[in-house]
Amino acid sequence: MEPDLIIAPPSRLRHAFSETFSSLRYRNFRLYFIGQIISNTGNWLTNVALTLLVLKLTHSGLAIGLLAACQYGPILLLSAWGGAIADRVDKRKMLLLTQSLEMAESAALAILAFMPHPSLPGLYALAGAGGVFLAFDNPLRRSFVGEMVPAQDLSNAVVLYSTVVNLSRIFGPSLAGLLVVTTGYGWCFAIDAATYLAVLVCLVIMRPAELHRQAAPARAKGAIRAGFNYVLSQPTLWISFAMLAVIGTLSYNFGVTFPLFVTDSLHKSNATYTILFSVMSTGSVAAALVIAHRNLIRLKHAIVGAAVLGVAMLLLAATPSVAAAAPIAFLIGISSILYTTATTALVQVEAAPNMRGRVLALQTILLIGTTPIGAPLLGWLADEWGGRVPLVLGGIASIVAAVAGYYASMLYIHKVKQEPVA
Repeated sequence: MEPDLIIAPPSRLRHAFSETFSSLRYRNFRLYFIGQIISNTGNWLTNVALTLLVLKLTHSGLAIGLLAACQYGPILLLSAWGGAIADRVDKRKMLLLTQSLEMAESAALAILAFMPHPSLPGLYALAGAGGVFLAFDNPLRRSFVGEMVPAQDLSNAVVLYSTVVNLSRIFGPSLAGLLVVTTGYGWCFAIDAATYLAVLVCLVIMRPAELHRQAAPARAKGAIRAGFNYVLSQPTLWISFAMLAVIGTLSYNFGVTFPLFVTDSLHKSNATYTILFSVMSTGSVAAALVIAHRNLIRLKHAIVGAAVLGVAMLLLAATPSVAAAAPIAFLIGISSILYTTATTALVQVEAAPNMRGRVLALQTILLIGTTPIGAPLLGWLADEWGGRVPLVLGGIASIVAAVAGYYASMLYIHKVKQEPVA
């Protein structure tokens, strides 16, 4: 056997690894990556524990939907303003403030949860405060990715950032389930508060001189409206955002649909919910790594992801047991991350740098800010007709959005081909 044939496979493996993780060459992004893995794991501790605590206190799907409305309602109202601010400020310094406020919110939740009889209005109020902080923090965190790497590595950094979010969804819910049944809800919130220290330290020790900052646009009236008009002027963006409005409202509410499906339809425990959620997240991480390697960030990838997500949700709604649900949950993780990562990467790559914060904020509104509309509706449907109905509705909505997106993109491509070259 020739020597070069022996060496080739390791060489290809190293090349594939370097391509998949190319953006980690940059020190600032490495620090950000590490901090976000730790902090996002803590965030999932809070998200899962808070949902399970409210479910324990109320035994109501509608109450879970109202909790989601408190958590994400401020995003619907304030995120566009937060995006306009993100385009103007020093993102690293502003993140130090928003992350500190979110740490304080988690600490307050811990204090409340350690009480013998936690106040439900108090939990809702703190969830609402966290939503306000998140409305400003989210566009900062996501647009900051574009300042830590050069343009040629931006799409890879966006995908790896999505990997961080999904990697934390594997460990966070599982750890939350373990802590809830052993030490109680309070420790989930306390540990989450402590994880913010990792983010703050990583932000402090970054090298500002190595950031790729864009000149801040002048402060002017109509900045939010300008961002909205910009999206409407870009067919790739408005098609993906129209799909997102439907999917974000009716399909992408796993924090509501999953626990209700497991407890109401499968008649299993909260621990089973956290395990099933972690299986879904494992699929998300696997998909994210493939996406990072193959750079699957086009509109067609978002459409395929939405279609597969819809089919997988319908299959999950029909499953009779946890054993049958697990592989379908894995498929939901794969398809959901293909859809959301492609949509997010389109924004990061297609949007002009001076518009990126506002466009990302609008995307956040459609993906998360629509939760106050969809979550109470899905919770009510689960109370009235069972935990499978929200999955069926979400699956149909995702398929309809994929079909509409496909035909809209085909019409746009046909129109572009018919236009005369200047």
